[in-house]
Amino acid sequence: MKWLDHLEEWLIATFMGAATLITFIAVLHRYLVGFESPLQDWLLSLNFAWTQEATIYLFVWMAKFGAAYGVRTGIHVGVDVLINRLQPRHRRKAVLFGLLAGAFFTGAVATMGGRFVWENGAHYAFASALGMDVSQMIEGPTTPDLEWPTWIIYCAIPLGSSLMCFRFLQVAWGYLRTGELPHHDHGYVEGLDDETEQAKA
Repeated sequence: MKWLDHLEEWLIATFMGAATLITFIAVLHRYLVGFESPLQDWLLSLNFAWTQEATIYLFVWMAKFGAAYGVRTGIHVGVDVLINRLQPRHRRKAVLFGLLAGAFFTGAVATMGGRFVWENGAHYAFASALGMDVSQMIEGPTTPDLEWPTWIIYCAIPLGSSLMCFRFLQVAWGYLRTGELPHHDHGYVEGLDDETEQAKA
């Protein structure tokens, strides 16, 4: 399960890379159609109206999984001025309550989001894929430019919130065992210590 330790980084990097590539190609296309060339007619025939919509959706997905990353690494926004002034035993209870409340909230959002996605057209898509009768079902809306089923886009809500709920529970379990919360060191660069040890050897 080591791949799960860095799942958010991989997802965020993939979404960010895809958004950057899509935007770069769209801007390049916009400038190239302005120049007379043998390819101009072909370039004009290409439709890149969907790129802005796709980029927005990629950033939404990035934000949902970025929130889970924030919980796991300890950079998620939190106000702990009063909690830090409590006695250690009361502070421990308050921190655990906050983590479990976060898990409950994100779990509730994931559950409601999953139901929303299901009713927004996912039930139609799955029933249709399984060869079931879909005559009494509503197909669900599609996005304006990409013309994708909206339930695919809205999957960011249950998936991102489920991962965030899992990270809250993971942090709570770690805090219960060790009394330590994840702390993000802005000066730390992953892999740098390994290189220093190799250089010394």
